[in-house]
Amino acid sequence: MEHFLGRIHDSVFVTAQSTLLYGCVCASKLGSYRELSRRMNIFRLAGDMSHLVAIIILLVKMWKTRSCAGISGRSQVLFALVFTSRYLDLFTNYVSVYNSVMKVFFLISSYGTCYLMWMKFKATYDRNHDTFRMELLAIPALLLALLVNHEFTFMEVCWTFSIYLESVAIMPQLFMLSRTGSAETITAHYLFALGIYRGLYILNWIYRYYTEEFFDPIAVVAGVLQTVLYADFFYLYVTKG
Repeated sequence: MEHFLGRIHDSVFVTAQSTLLYGCVCASKLGSYRELSRRMNIFRLAGDMSHLVAIIILLVKMWKTRSCAGISGRSQVLFALVFTSRYLDLFTNYVSVYNSVMKVFFLISSYGTCYLMWMKFKATYDRNHDTFRMELLAIPALLLALLVNHEFTFMEVCWTFSIYLESVAIMPQLFMLSRTGSAETITAHYLFALGIYRGLYILNWIYRYYTEEFFDPIAVVAGVLQTVLYADFFYLYVTKG
């Protein structure tokens, strides 16, 4: 009898442990879903999709025409550096499948774009007009990231560097357009989609501020600066059709 009661006791104890463990796992998953829901909203989703469309436009354009004419290879190198430094946490910080897939896409597409421009279609690359010095953007962004960041750790400094650099990474492309005096239709669509992405992210920050009281001065200030850089191009895009 004592042996029988002991087995019942052990069974109940194991069941209770399993139930508690299952409950903890469910609570953890629920917390992750709530965290994702808190971060995700219609403005961020639309912004991500605009960014996605911009990159697809660029890649399809180059592949179909077998040319990278009108595209700044220097801007694309800077964007590859942006995504590399920002997504160093790809294998250490899991948020969601969506988040991980987007990280992988941006990394692969940025390196793929650089490969097409600097290797496969390099004969069509307009080096004569793409002359903006990348170090004038990358070095100040790095120094600023070392001085102004949320936390002085390697990962945080890299993330901050990517934010600062992204805000000015488009400058070689805009400088190239100013030198050539015109932009191909596809190039204009690519830049316009990038600008929409930045504009939607500003709305995302406004939304999060009012719904979550969340405000990241580093991301917001850098994002506003980047949007301002697109303003002149937007004007030309709309007025010239």
